[in-house]
Amino acid sequence: MKFKTILLLILIFISSEKLFSQTDSIEVYLIDAYCTREIPYIFKLSFYTSDACKSKVILEDKYEFGVSYEPTDLHKTDIALSNLSFKDNIVNFVIITETDSGVINKSETFDFDLPFEPQIKEGSDWITLCLFGSSIFLIPYPSFAAESQQNFFSLTKEIPIISFRSRSLNYPSGYLSFEYSYIFNAEDPGYLRAGYKRIFEIPGLEYLSPGISLYTNFNKNLGLSPEFSIGLFTIKDTFTMYIRCRSNFTFHASGTNFQEIYIGFYSGLFSLYLD
Repeated sequence: MKFKTILLLILIFISSEKLFSQTDSIEVYLIDAYCTREIPYIFKLSFYTSDACKSKVILEDKYEFGVSYEPTDLHKTDIALSNLSFKDNIVNFVIITETDSGVINKSETFDFDLPFEPQIKEGSDWITLCLFGSSIFLIPYPSFAAESQQNFFSLTKEIPIISFRSRSLNYPSGYLSFEYSYIFNAEDPGYLRAGYKRIFEIPGLEYLSPGISLYTNFNKNLGLSPEFSIGLFTIKDTFTMYIRCRSNFTFHASGTNFQEIYIGFYSGLFSLYLD
């Protein structure tokens, strides 16, 4: 009796396995899905499937790459990303499998993050190109400085050097930057700064960004500059126009304190991204 019971259970198990296999449903189990942090940027993808099959991967419903051209249950590929253009820092992808019987299955949507800012999208018009050129050739932004009840026109240029990644699709969590300002007709016209800006994305605006920096004019004026920026709007999802207010407090007994306000455009295109 015991033997018959065991035999019946075995037959039920075999029958259920055959019934399941007839559906040709393929399950995908990810092993690795990440982008390397160094140039050239490579998307490393590997996964198991519940049965032997062919497979391919589609990035952002836009780029399709073959993974396994012969049936297998272990799939692996490397995809170069440097020449591809993505909308956001988080890239979605799906895996398409095909069984021996020709049944095609589509996986759930997975994602991985980019260690760099997405490239400017195709079809950019002359406005974006002009702004892009401004960043490349270091064209400064107009600003005003107030010192000892006097107002001065000035030009300022900031370059983000190192950015720190966040889960946001739009901005880093913060960045380190160098900045140079020239205040016309001031006693000490030239100022070099190095500082850190923290970015908080908020509804209704692009971001709020408090920051702090050290400045020097390589003479008697050396000090600390707390500041606050408001990101107003973006142009072509690449450049963000902001307004910034800053106070400069000197460490030197014969130095001067002064305030600044200016507008500018933020872009992390040339910034090195760190986790």
